[in-house]
Parts: sequence; structure tokens; C-alpha cells
Amino acid sequence: MMLRLSPLTRLRWRRRFRSLLALLLLAGLAFVAWVWLPTPVATIPLVHVIDGDSLNVRQESGDISIRLTGLDAVEYRQDCGRPDGTRWACGREARTALASLAGRGPLRCELAARDAYHRRLAECRTLPFPDGVDLGAEMVRQGWAVATGDAYMVEEAEAQARRRGIWQGSFVQPAEWRATHERPATAIKPPPDA
Repeated sequence: MMLRLSPLTRLRWRRRFRSLLALLLLAGLAFVAWVWLPTPVATIPLVHVIDGDSLNVRQESGDISIRLTGLDAVEYRQDCGRPDGTRWACGREARTALASLAGRGPLRCELAARDAYHRRLAECRTLPFPDGVDLGAEMVRQGWAVATGDAYMVEEAEAQARRRGIWQGSFVQPAEWRATHERPATAIKPPPDA
């Protein structure tokens, strides 16, 4: 025996079904917008460059440290070898190169999470996208940093092929250099209420 629904009951179920479909469609559109919309870009004044991939900037809450993502620059105290065997202060030159690229600021940065040293991870440009210079891409292109992901692999290959910056001779990968030249525990102080 088949259960027959009254026309009024069928109308109510159709309305409920349409409402459910509309709700699912709105939820799907909200999810797509959340995933595909770009991260907000903050315009922040530059205070000073720390090394080849870190800078201090000013926000409402005070000065914060930023670490550029997608690259690992030679450390400030690191030296590199030239083809003739002499050593040179490549870390200092990397810092000078980033300071030159960043200029006086302000920078346009997409701020992300924090790293182990409580620095904000960010991608920074000198002008809003698509204009200006992507600081990370240019540091890798000029040969002052190695790419840590796929984002700057083309720039790294170009720097290697043209023997720019650290690629002109021998160098220790920045991560390996840090591992053998650890800072004392007292040098790493977490910021208050971070």
C-alpha cells in the first residue's frame, strides 16, 4: 500500500527542499570566497632591515619583526667563498641588498602566522600587487637567498645560471650554517604576551 501525501504536504516538502538547497548554495559560495579571496594586504612602515630575510616594521601595537616567506637568506654573520678561494661577508651584503630593495618603505605585506622566533611570516612588496617588487622573489633572483618552496624556484635557477650573489662561489646552506652556529639560549627572548 502506497502512502499518498496531500498536495499541501507536498508543497511544504518542496519549500523545505528549496530552502535547504539555497542554504547549501550560500554555504558553498561563502566557502569558495573564503578560499579564493586574497589575504588582506597591510601597508606598514619599515623601521629597519635585520638581515637578508627579516625586517622590523611598525604597526599600531608597536614594532614587530617580519620574516619573508619562500626563501632562506644567508645569515648576517655568514661568509661565503669566491671562485679564487677568498672569503667575503655575503651575509652583510644580503642585508644591504634587502635594505636597498625595501628602500624607506612603506611595504605592502600579506601577514601570516608566526615562526619559532615569534616573527610574523609575510610576503612583502614595495607597491601594491601587481606593481612594485616582490622582496622575496628579488632576493632569490639576485642570488642572496635560496628558495625554500616552489614559489621562487625559477628565480633561484636564474641566479645559479648567472652566478649571482652567493652562487658565484661556495657557500653553506643557511639552515646548515644556523645549525652549526647556534645562538645562545639567552639571545632568543620571546616577546611579552606574544
